[in-house]
Amino acid sequence: MPLPDPPDAPAPALYRCRHVTAYDYGEAVPLSHHLVHLVPRPLPHQRCRSSRLSVEPRPTVRSDRTDYFGNPVTYIAVQEPHRRLTIAAEHVVEVTAAPPPAGSPAWEEVRERLARLPDPDDAVDIAQYAFDSTLVRVTADLAAYAAPSFPPGRPVAEAACHLMHRIHTEFAFDPTATTVATPLAAVMANRRGVCQDFAHVLVGCLRARGLAARYVSGYLRTLPPPGQPRLVGADVSHAWASVWCGDGWLDLCPTNDRIVDRDFITVAWGRDYDDVSPMRGVLVGGAGHGLSVQVDVEPLEG
Repeated sequence: MPLPDPPDAPAPALYRCRHVTAYDYGEAVPLSHHLVHLVPRPLPHQRCRSSRLSVEPRPTVRSDRTDYFGNPVTYIAVQEPHRRLTIAAEHVVEVTAAPPPAGSPAWEEVRERLARLPDPDDAVDIAQYAFDSTLVRVTADLAAYAAPSFPPGRPVAEAACHLMHRIHTEFAFDPTATTVATPLAAVMANRRGVCQDFAHVLVGCLRARGLAARYVSGYLRTLPPPGQPRLVGADVSHAWASVWCGDGWLDLCPTNDRIVDRDFITVAWGRDYDDVSPMRGVLVGGAGHGLSVQVDVEPLEG
């Protein structure tokens, strides 16, 4: 699957993204702490025209910063008794298609470049994504699955796209098959899962060939079936993978067998889902909780 020719000066796409997460607790929670990745990452091909993150009840402590991977992240602490916590993020985001990498040398050459990056900053920003992470550890199964896509001398982008296509074809999308805690080995064994799982498979296979690959979280513009109205709040968070091609990164979506374009909105990237989960937290009490999530990606006129 070769890379397509770049389009001529694509017009930006404009979206309103709204992501609402609500926790309902079985009893009052006197104290809770949360780390939130819900603000789109600033990129050369993506910018937020406006951004708002609201929390109810109002947090006693709120801190906005940039995390280790360069993603916007918000820390909140609610220090009053509450039975319900709602976090609503709303952004207007402008996206153009990211330019493709400048070249696509043979995958073996890219692998060798990782071992001799001249700039120490590159060693951190690129080479770290070639190693095992909490949720993605290279195994013999991943290496064996990746091998047919990487014959000697094949251009790295072509090999990665071939691997993406195989995952899309050979794994079934099944939202009942996995949870966020399902091990990657189980996904490989059952060949079923969701976008998070397929992104982890692609990342793991690329690392098994000695390449740098990162996990990307965000949103994807979705269209309703022909003749049916668009359902507000029916969208979901999305995930895909990014591979270093020697002179830049190429983002690939195995769930949809697509090179990432202006239909995708990037929120954060890291080594795997554990680095960029939309919300994680610690709370006192609660006696169990119910969770509801609503996501809406609405195209706007520029």
